[in-house]
Amino acid sequence: MDLRKTSIVVPGQEVLTSDSIGVKLSLLLTYQVADAVKAAHESQNWYGDLYNAAQLAARSVVGGVTVDALLTQRLEIGAQLLARVQLEAAKLGVGVIALEVKDAMLPNDLKRAFSDVLKAKQEGQAALERARGESASLRNLANAARVLEGNPALMNLRLMQSLSAAQSAGNTLVLGMPGGFVPLKSSKSAVASEEDGSAKT
Repeated sequence: MDLRKTSIVVPGQEVLTSDSIGVKLSLLLTYQVADAVKAAHESQNWYGDLYNAAQLAARSVVGGVTVDALLTQRLEIGAQLLARVQLEAAKLGVGVIALEVKDAMLPNDLKRAFSDVLKAKQEGQAALERARGESASLRNLANAARVLEGNPALMNLRLMQSLSAAQSAGNTLVLGMPGGFVPLKSSKSAVASEEDGSAKT
């Protein structure tokens, strides 16, 4: 009899969760024969009994949890499975070293539902981050407005910086002046007006 540590996969079997959702579950079982004589005489097929014990434990444990818990608490569920199977395996002279949930396959419609929920959560998180950024920006603008209100010289300096930036970028800057807009005359128009004035005099 082989006494080395061995791992086997208990392939996907359909189990129902506590919220009546069918999940195809596969387990990874690691065992080692501890008592070869006991394994040979206590059961006609100790390997088959160990395999069945893992399947029954999966049905019992998974049947008591929701699908959300199955997906998020694999380690805890694996520990419960291990405790159950170890008791049965000890009767066969076999020591179970580890038992873990390898795969949990959901129905296609449930996969889509989980995908939609995850997408909605991500979109909500993105919207929250945008709102936080906008709120921080508004707070900064309000603080800047208070500083400029108390420092007129700083306001003039900021205006000169804006004019300089607009000029270097080749942009046109339009400023509102008290009393409305005053049209600017070109240099040729100004010269012509001066000549007309001198001629009249």
